[in-house]
Amino acid sequence: MFQELNFPKFEYRFKSTENKVSIFDVIRKKFIILQPEEWVRQHCVHYLINEKKYPKSLINVEKELTINGLKKRYDIVVFNPNGSIYLIVECKSHSIKIDQKTFDQIARYNLTLNAEYLMVTNGINHYYCQMDTEAERYTFLKDIPDYTTL
Repeated sequence: MFQELNFPKFEYRFKSTENKVSIFDVIRKKFIILQPEEWVRQHCVHYLINEKKYPKSLINVEKELTINGLKKRYDIVVFNPNGSIYLIVECKSHSIKIDQKTFDQIARYNLTLNAEYLMVTNGINHYYCQMDTEAERYTFLKDIPDYTTL
């Protein structure tokens, strides 16, 4: 039915109206039209909740931010309990190759958001990095930490 992704399976809910399929988003608490990028985003959200144990209350999805006067939307942000940003996730459709342009995009977002960790995924390949803001560089990691390590 949909592209098999490199994430654990989860219980999803679909709804079909006017020939459009929607998937239920547990963060936004509503059905969202199912596009390839949304399929990846929902898998990633469930991965963060079920595998990495991040509380739903600390996860935000598809919010607008302003960067250099331009309005942009981030895919997923995980907050620290103190309100600072712990992780930014950039989701792409499974058919989009992750390249330097993708990292440049999330790095630009991070100039405003100042997250400690970044994740880029197309559902097939996942890349994780930890930011070193003082040295203005990032270090690639094998995975992001579980919530219990916060």
